[in-house]
Amino acid sequence: MSKRILVIDDDRKLTVLLKEYLGRFGYEVQVALKPSDAFALLRQEQPDLIILDLMLPEMDGFEVCRQIRADYSIPIIMLTARGDVADRIVGLELGADDYLPKPFEPRELVARIQSVLRRLDGPQQSRRRSASGIVVDFDRQSVEVDGKDADLTTAEFEIFSLLFTNPGKVMTRERLLDRLRGIDWDAFSRSVDVLISRLRQKLGDDPKSPRYIKTVWGSGYMFIGEDAEAASEAT
Repeated sequence: MSKRILVIDDDRKLTVLLKEYLGRFGYEVQVALKPSDAFALLRQEQPDLIILDLMLPEMDGFEVCRQIRADYSIPIIMLTARGDVADRIVGLELGADDYLPKPFEPRELVARIQSVLRRLDGPQQSRRRSASGIVVDFDRQSVEVDGKDADLTTAEFEIFSLLFTNPGKVMTRERLLDRLRGIDWDAFSRSVDVLISRLRQKLGDDPKSPRYIKTVWGSGYMFIGEDAEAASEAT
């Protein structure tokens, strides 16, 4: 079954080109030229991935990303003519899964799409694993905390699953960044710190008195949940 992609961009010429180009790779593409149209489409049928431009009418892409993330966990690739590191961090903080500055090569965008969808659809462990009130379903790429869905993004799940399946072991920022293969966040350590901060918020974890994720100063992070040894079987 072909994957559905929603492109949210007010550049008509670009959206026509993207629809034609992505169609060659078997993707079914819908286009929204403004956020209100995008939200209407989302209410009708959820796509498998969203390509979101930063500069939009009605509201900017950051606000669109924020509103989408409030209701959906659909992977988001952000596009922008502004390549500032600060913008990338804001996009990451809001839950974007990848970030591509304009102008870009269409084949690079396809590679990013394939990478994000591969992380979402790739072979995973068939069993659920639990530790300290957390249940990880590797098939569905979902995490429940005390019976409630933590609603993690693809990138957040990738980071957490690496920590969860290596309990008691320090995961360096470099190792965690490497887990996000194909994501262009320039390998600076703050991007991992932002992800960890988002994870802690969603897991209800206090960094001053952690229940799940411990900061190992100067090194990285470690999963410290009780009964964590059960999680190691999922590697």
